[in-house]
Amino acid sequence: MTCARMAVASAGLLMGLACSTTEKPKVEVEASKLRMFKPLPAVMESAANPITEQKVALGRMLYYEPRLSKAQDVSCNTCHPLDRYGADGEPTSDGHKGQRGARNSPTVYNAAGHFAQFWDGRAPTVEEQAKGPVMNPIEMAMPSEQHVIAVLKSIPEYVQAFQKAFPGEKDPVTYDNMALAIGAFERRLVTPARWDSFLAGESGALTEAEKAGFNRFVETGCHSCHSGAYLGGSMFQRAGIAKPWPSAADQGRFQVTKDDADRMMFKVPSLRNIEKTAPYFHDGSVGSLEAAVKAMADNQLGRELTGEEAASIVAWLQSLTGEIPADYIKQPAPPPSTPRTPKADKS
Repeated sequence: MTCARMAVASAGLLMGLACSTTEKPKVEVEASKLRMFKPLPAVMESAANPITEQKVALGRMLYYEPRLSKAQDVSCNTCHPLDRYGADGEPTSDGHKGQRGARNSPTVYNAAGHFAQFWDGRAPTVEEQAKGPVMNPIEMAMPSEQHVIAVLKSIPEYVQAFQKAFPGEKDPVTYDNMALAIGAFERRLVTPARWDSFLAGESGALTEAEKAGFNRFVETGCHSCHSGAYLGGSMFQRAGIAKPWPSAADQGRFQVTKDDADRMMFKVPSLRNIEKTAPYFHDGSVGSLEAAVKAMADNQLGRELTGEEAASIVAWLQSLTGEIPADYIKQPAPPPSTPRTPKADKS
C-alpha cells in the first residue's frame, strides 16, 4: 500500500471512530411538566384509622384469611395476590362457587391513597371497601356480619389479636374493626419506583427512551387525568369522551347514584405498576398495554397514536413499576379452627 492510500485509510478509520462514539442528544424533561406529579408517600395515613403495629399484624392475617368466605376458599389475596402486584391477571375474578363479577379487580397497591374505592367509587376508603367483598354473594358470600364475627370469635388467637389491636374496647371483635385492621395493613402497601427517584432529582433513574416516553405522555394529554402521586385515582371520568366507548353494558357510577350525569363515569385508575396489572379497563377487555394506551388516546382524547408513539409511552410507564415489599406481605401462619368454628358451606 502506498503512503497516500495508507493516509486515506487512516483518515477513514478515524472518521468511523468519531461517528461511532457520537452520543445521541440527551432528552430534556421540562420542570413545568413535572409540577403536576409527586413522589409516593412512605405510608398512606388516615386520621380516622391511625396505624399501629398490632392493627397491621391483625390486618395482615385477615387479608390472607379464607375463613372470611362462605366456602372458606376465597380471601382478599385470592383476587388481589400481593406477590403479583395485587392483581390476579384475569378480566374478572373467581369468587364463590367459581362465579365471576362484571368488573376487573384492581390492584390494592397504593390504593389507600386514592380518593375513592371500586370502579364506581361507592366506597370512600379502603376500610369501607374491605367490608364489601366479604358479604357480596358473588365474591366471598358470607351470609351476615354476625356469621363473620362467629368465625372470628371461635378462634382464640383472633380474639387475642383484636384485643391487642383495639385495646380498651369491651368487645373488640366487630365487623367494623375487621375492616379497620385490613385497611391499616393496606395503608402500607406502597411501591416506590424509579419514577419516584427521578422526581426526587435523580436524572439517571430514567433512560433516555423513558424520558422521551414521558414527554410523549404529556404532549398527548394523558396527564389531564393521570397525574399526582398515584398518576390517577383522584377523579371520576366518562369512558368515551372523544368517541363512544366500545361497550355501554356497564354504566359505571350511574349504577350507584342513578344520576344520568354519572352514566359511563368510572374512577380513573392509577398507572402505578400498570405494566404488571393487565388486563386493562373496568371490564378487563384489553390485554396489551400498548393497545390500552392507543384506546385511551383514541376514545378519550381523539388522538390516533402510531405504534411507535404508543410504544414510547409504554416505555415510560414501565418506570412506574415499583418494588413489592416482600417482608411486609409475607403470609402469616393461620390460627387453627376450633370445634366452634363454623364449617365451610359450598352451597
